[in-house]
Amino acid sequence: MSVELSDVARNADFILEEHLTQSRIMLGHKSSVLAAAFFKDGRRVVTSSSDKTLRIWDVQKGALVGAPFEGHKGWVRAVAISPDDRIIASGGEDKTIILWNVENKQKTLDPLVKHARDVNSLCFSPDGKKLASGSSDCTVVVWDAETGAVLATLCHNSVVLTVVFSPDGLKLASGSKDNTIRVWRTNDTEVLLEFNAHQDRVRSVVWSHDGQQLVSASYDQTVKFWNSSNADQIGQPCAGHTAWIYSLAISFDNSFIATASCDNTVRLWSTKTHEQIGQALEHTTWIGCVIISPNGELLMSGDGDGKVWLWSIKNILEDYNAEDRLKEEQQRLLTDAAANVLSTPFITDIDQNDIQAQPRNEDSDNCDIKSHYSSETHAASSILSFSSSFDSLPINPMVRNACITGDLHTAEEILTQKIDTDGDNCDSYASRSVVMARNSDWDQALRDAVNSIDIQPSLMGCISKGIALCGKGQVWNAMEAFDLAFTFAIHDSMTINLLLLIKAIALFNAGHREEAIRRVQDLAIARQHLDTLSCNVVNSYLHVQLATIAFENGRYLEAAEQFTEVLVTNMNMTGSSLRTALYEPRLKIFTVLFGWDLDSLWQTIHQRQCDAFLRADQVIEAIEAYQYMMHMIDEAEKTSCLGWSTAFKQDCIARCVAKGKEAVVANDQARAFKLYSAGIGLDPSYDLLFVHRSNENLRRNSYAEALSDVEQVIKLNPSSHIGYQLKHEALYGVHRYDEAVVTFNIMLSKLEDAPDTQIRQLRRKYHYVTPCEVERAIRGAIHAHLDTAPLRLLNTSTGRLCDRQAQITAFMESTEYEKLTSSLMTHGHLQLECIKEVVVMYFRWVMLSHTWETKEPLLLDIQNKVVYDLDPVGAMVKLQTFCKISRNAGYHWAWSDTCCIDQHNNAELQRSINSMFIWYRHSSLTIIYLSDVAPSSKSGALAKSAWNTRGWTLQEFLAPKVILFYQADWTPYLNDRSHNHKESVPIMHELEDSTTINAQALVAFRPGMRGVREKLQWASTRVTTLQEDIAYSLFGIFGVHLPVIYGEKKHHALGRLLQAIVAQSGDISALDWVGKSSEFNSCLPGDIASYEAPPCILPSLSEDEMQVSVSNLRSAAVVELAVALYAQLDNLCAPRFANRRLLLPCITFLVTGVRRHGLHRETYFTYDIKADGLQDLSITTEDKLTQFSQARPSRQTFLLVRPWNHHDLGLSDFSDDMQTVPGSPLDDLCWGYPKEVGLVDLESQSRALRLMVRLGQPFGALLLAQQRGGEYKRIASDHDIVARVKDVTAVRDMSNVRTVEIL
Repeated sequence: MSVELSDVARNADFILEEHLTQSRIMLGHKSSVLAAAFFKDGRRVVTSSSDKTLRIWDVQKGALVGAPFEGHKGWVRAVAISPDDRIIASGGEDKTIILWNVENKQKTLDPLVKHARDVNSLCFSPDGKKLASGSSDCTVVVWDAETGAVLATLCHNSVVLTVVFSPDGLKLASGSKDNTIRVWRTNDTEVLLEFNAHQDRVRSVVWSHDGQQLVSASYDQTVKFWNSSNADQIGQPCAGHTAWIYSLAISFDNSFIATASCDNTVRLWSTKTHEQIGQALEHTTWIGCVIISPNGELLMSGDGDGKVWLWSIKNILEDYNAEDRLKEEQQRLLTDAAANVLSTPFITDIDQNDIQAQPRNEDSDNCDIKSHYSSETHAASSILSFSSSFDSLPINPMVRNACITGDLHTAEEILTQKIDTDGDNCDSYASRSVVMARNSDWDQALRDAVNSIDIQPSLMGCISKGIALCGKGQVWNAMEAFDLAFTFAIHDSMTINLLLLIKAIALFNAGHREEAIRRVQDLAIARQHLDTLSCNVVNSYLHVQLATIAFENGRYLEAAEQFTEVLVTNMNMTGSSLRTALYEPRLKIFTVLFGWDLDSLWQTIHQRQCDAFLRADQVIEAIEAYQYMMHMIDEAEKTSCLGWSTAFKQDCIARCVAKGKEAVVANDQARAFKLYSAGIGLDPSYDLLFVHRSNENLRRNSYAEALSDVEQVIKLNPSSHIGYQLKHEALYGVHRYDEAVVTFNIMLSKLEDAPDTQIRQLRRKYHYVTPCEVERAIRGAIHAHLDTAPLRLLNTSTGRLCDRQAQITAFMESTEYEKLTSSLMTHGHLQLECIKEVVVMYFRWVMLSHTWETKEPLLLDIQNKVVYDLDPVGAMVKLQTFCKISRNAGYHWAWSDTCCIDQHNNAELQRSINSMFIWYRHSSLTIIYLSDVAPSSKSGALAKSAWNTRGWTLQEFLAPKVILFYQADWTPYLNDRSHNHKESVPIMHELEDSTTINAQALVAFRPGMRGVREKLQWASTRVTTLQEDIAYSLFGIFGVHLPVIYGEKKHHALGRLLQAIVAQSGDISALDWVGKSSEFNSCLPGDIASYEAPPCILPSLSEDEMQVSVSNLRSAAVVELAVALYAQLDNLCAPRFANRRLLLPCITFLVTGVRRHGLHRETYFTYDIKADGLQDLSITTEDKLTQFSQARPSRQTFLLVRPWNHHDLGLSDFSDDMQTVPGSPLDDLCWGYPKEVGLVDLESQSRALRLMVRLGQPFGALLLAQQRGGEYKRIASDHDIVARVKDVTAVRDMSNVRTVEIL
């Protein structure tokens, strides 16, 4: 079957090639293509997009297959196909994963919900039984692909961008935003590998199909290859992209990879060489994904404009493979040529001119062969160019060896003995001249050279004379000597070459350095097809000497640059080629003549380059040079330079530390990091470098890297506290707070156990807080905060109902607690404000305000259950949605009156009702759910909602500081998505109009006794299911705490509330009502609706009118009576209740006549009332009054009373007064000398007269009927009773002041 599928795929691609010149574009998505996958048959591909859909394409036809897959609510970022091609998995922005049946495009399961943020990557296991997903919530979830059950949840430190199963399914790799790759074992989720892979986020990871390698692509614009068993990097990175790499794919034969980038290109790379294959495939915009067909001949990419690109890459790969094979063949030929040359001792029978004169054969194969043969010959000439030179320079082998080893004394003795034996031997004199020149005995060297020439002119004699003359500074004469030497090598090009080089070296030694180097370079150019090795070696050596001179003169940077230039210039000869040439015996002629140490030249260049960089304070460059050198030399060479190497490393490390500290002071963190990293690369056994780099990583918030460093610190120095101190900070940074606490305790133990007294004193110096102290302080803050919190709350994360202890336990087990504990332990004192801030943030709760439905979930329905797991039917859906919205808004806790109060626990019920206002007041958010407000409703729907008529909801929107209104579908009311609807002008305006509550009170309500009558009016139109609740729902608004007695009548509950209000505040405005009296007390209404009518507000005098009225009362008799009345009223006690009896201070007016005026509205009666001192008035009441007059008096006494209000005295509220301190200047001005007593009297008289004027104005009166026991009852009226005194000056008529007891 697999063969048939492969054939089909191949045929599909062949047919496609007929239609493609390079690429084909398929259109269908409306916006960016984010992910794609090939089916096994290679004929179809599925793509996902930010247009929230998936589409299947026919590759052969370049067209869509059927309708799109629709079901996601956001961008579809990931897609995967099961191994049997039957199921497609997709995930994305909506945090869900959907499994689709390929054939019918239907969902095979309900959406998989586990992730809290975007799903970025999906992958099926090779057997198709598991599905892995990576998410921005920093987790990898492994699912059962058949049932949708969660098999495992794996945690990263940061956003997970890619997940992929290994080919055998035993491992799972993931890449993250924190630049790391993790490899997990799938059967037990153990982390097998975790390593920093890139300098930026790891965007894509794939396995090689043999499972031996991992390949990763990153935002750092590189692709890297890794050994999947130990995380060793393999080869160099693939580098070429100029922007983030988004996607990576590998061919099924492992031969190449493809990458897609936001630099608008897709690039192919060889997995063998890591080089780019062919040219980049250009797109018109950024590319979000790239995939390779199963047979590797077709590539698909999706771009940011929604286009799907199909590319035929077969020709590109074939061209590259052909070039690669050619390179391999060329390398093989060169290797064979070198082997043949090195195995040939001498090539004396091949003349260079003869080789060049060979005729060109037109046959290409023969040409290649001759070219190959010619190349071998040139190579041989290059290496063996001085073979004849040693023959031409007759130096005794023993002398030559002594000169090479530097034993010049022995060489001189041998030659002197030969001269003494045979004084006419010109060769002995010439050779001794060279030895004397090596010893810088230039005079003797010149005498020996002259003697040699005098005996017999020779090549060696002329060379020795030229060298000696240069040593003496006689350069012109030296040049003549060298010129004469050429007469001995007219037909020998190799000897001429040697002479030119010797002449240049002698010139260099004579101080003409630039001229000498120019000559060598010119010679190299002239003989570039013959002998370049000798020229290159000489040129390098001379440049090394120049660099050495600069170094010795203190020009270290110049020296470093020159040493580097030597290495770069000879880069094509580095490694084995250059080093082999330096060891070539025939180059020893330069050692003999000039003492050159060619054997160690290569090592010398590198060592001096390292030293020069270090002396120039280029520490990083010095370390890089050293590392390169160590990489290139063998163990024997390393041993030979061990002393230098050890000293160099120590010096470098010291410089790294010092320079790193300087960089930190200069705020150059990047340089400091580089310096410490360079030092670590040089010597990873130096713990202080890891300490410094860890500190830099912590400053850069690179906590994972810092943690890696401190592990090395601890490993290298386990007894030190420093490693554990830094580890604590790093663990804190990566949110592993529990481990951070443990680490900090280890640090404390290390301090206490330290042998150094000063280190032990650090423990006491910094006063580190113990875990017990931290926990005690945190618990104190928790209990203080929870005093205003509900007794039970729903945990929005777990969906479980928690009592107070469970809430505390959840916090103690939370990341926030671990983070706080870890943070506090490092400070010298407890940061109580910090503790309070964290506690308040964690224990924030959301309250629900709503209208009850028929079947609300109660406490017993959800206790010990997970709310989210209960059947989503009826009101349960409301509770579940409320919890989810609270959770998504970042709140841990939520409260609903339906299920968070134990209705059967009377004590809890009492406490809850009396605390409910406080709970709403201190909530972070109150969600108001309007179940009868349809989606997309217009303004006005809130006013009509049943919620706006309920009694309990009054405090539920007045108490909170932050509220949000939601419609029936849980969308914001009026689509207002602001964070607080109390700041929404349209919503508050609508609420103000519908409730008559002023905007100031709606937004910033203050509970208490101010504005009692107004608050009662707010509640007058509201209803409750239980009649008692209308009173209980107002407890918090007035700030009173009373027993809750379900079963009592509403008038009794309301009476108790009003009794507490009057008793606590002394405010008699609660007596201002019309309607029926309460059985609780006749002065109180029987129903809250009695307050619906506006309060009795009578007109007041202006200040001018007041002054005129006061001036009319200034007779002595009136003033005296007014002052007395003022004093009497000032001494009255506030109204109070005792056993449901109201003791009401008032001014009483005796009723002298009652006459019924006529029947009114059938059940109401209207009476004309006469009273002493008052103008006649009428009242309407249900009560039937006894008619009487002065002529026919009644046995029952009736009074019209003016309830006394202390504010009528005209005194300021003490809270508004500015109090004076005895002995202050204000005290002197007001009460002491020289202020006269008469002025005080005038002020009190003025207050008394002003009181008289106010008492003469109309007032709201109560009609009282005396009972048998002397008490009174109020006669209720359906209208306000407005009375007025007949004569303001008749003070005696207003002098009947007393406290009346009213039943």
